Amino acid sequence: MKRAIFPGTFDPFTLGHFDILKRSKQLFDEIIVGIGKNNEKKTMFSMKERVEFIEKVVKDDNKIKVMSYDGLTIDFCEMVDAKFIVRGVRTVSYTHLTLPT
Repeated sequence: MKRAIFPGTFDPFTLGHFDILKRSKQLFDEIIVGIGKNNEKKTMFSMKERVEFIEKVVKDDNKIKVMSYDGLTIDFCEMVDAKFIVRGVRTVSYTHLTLPT
C-alpha cells in the first residue's frame, strides 16, 4: 500500500490545501492529513476544531484519514508507516533581498 502523509498546522484548512489533497489522491492508496502541534505558533482554531473541520470536508472519502500528532514529522511517518510526504509549493517574494553582484 502506498501511504502518504500531508503534514501541516492547517490553521485554517484552505481551498489550496484541499486542491493539493485531491490531486495527491491519484498517486496514493491512502493519505493521512497530519495536523501537527506546534507550540511556537499561535493558532486561530484549536486542534480539536481543525481535526473536526477537515474530517467534515473529507468524510465521504475512504482514502483520506485525519490525525493529529505532536513531535517530529518523521516520527509520525514511522508511526503510521507512511513512506511519502505530500507538500505544496508556496510563492515567496524576494523583493526585500539584495543579491550579491
